[in-house]
Amino acid sequence: MNIARVWPAIDICRAEGWLDEETYHEIKPASEAVLAQFHDEAYVAALSYAQRHQTLPEALKDQFHIGRASNPIFKEVYERPATAANASLIGAKWLIEGRADTVYNPSGGTHHGRKNKANGFCFVNDPAIALDVLADEGQGTITYIDIDAHHCDGVQDWHSDNPQIQIISIHQSDLWPRTGSQDDKGGGNAHNFTLPPESGDTALKALMTDIIIPLITAHKPSYLVLQAGADGHRHDPQSKLAYSLQGYWQVIEMILAIDCPKLVLGGGGYNPYITAKAWAGIWPLITKQLSSEALANLPLSQASSHLLKQLSWHHRLGRNPPDTWFSHFGDKG
Repeated sequence: MNIARVWPAIDICRAEGWLDEETYHEIKPASEAVLAQFHDEAYVAALSYAQRHQTLPEALKDQFHIGRASNPIFKEVYERPATAANASLIGAKWLIEGRADTVYNPSGGTHHGRKNKANGFCFVNDPAIALDVLADEGQGTITYIDIDAHHCDGVQDWHSDNPQIQIISIHQSDLWPRTGSQDDKGGGNAHNFTLPPESGDTALKALMTDIIIPLITAHKPSYLVLQAGADGHRHDPQSKLAYSLQGYWQVIEMILAIDCPKLVLGGGGYNPYITAKAWAGIWPLITKQLSSEALANLPLSQASSHLLKQLSWHHRLGRNPPDTWFSHFGDKG
């Protein structure tokens, strides 16, 4: 699951001339004390121990699900999620303080994490932390919308009993974690929408236009958090939703048009070439440098194409990637 996605997306934004360095901020990892304000203190301590020692006692592995199943211990098992969490936390505070209208953290979106254990390669739940900050320190209502192919089980269990927070998830039916059915309201404020395999752009955009945008508008959010997982793409191995990049960006464009401060996060995305382009493309949509249509038809610069070609992907789809992945931002051919 260690797939290069975040730094290639940022470097593509630089290569295309979209990223003003004054708007880019490097964030340090959140301290154990900060994370323990949101996650179980013993769990945070175990996660830090796992990085320092690159192992955990077996009993703690079982208790906290660190080093078990889809939550392996790796070199930066504390620092990497703690950095993403701190970026989302600081981003939420910047929205409250009026320092920015939109904050983008492509390293965020780890929506499966639980307060007291790792889950689904999510060691810290940065969306839930951002929602905690917005709810506790901001004023008004909040919408969380998640377009990842997988259901946001961790965020729903954390926040769906808070009437201040509207939780919306669009995900593939019968896909891990196999939660979030159409009638699942969580603690009362969750709205789950499942799409079958091969739904494609038409079904996604109809759902957004006919149901979800009106639902958000009726909630009148003071803040919005978007989890922009890109694993619904037709060339992603983790789902079969069959979205195109243009369809993905069109949906994000609809959400960005909602008039309130926004925190935009990454999420799932397991084809590094497609995900890097998907997440890079979000930035010119946020800054209104390009429309989704223009972006989908834009040729990649030579520098961006070269950058993508340097990535490696140990998956059958990565053995002979098509030239079109390296020629245009959108899905050509």
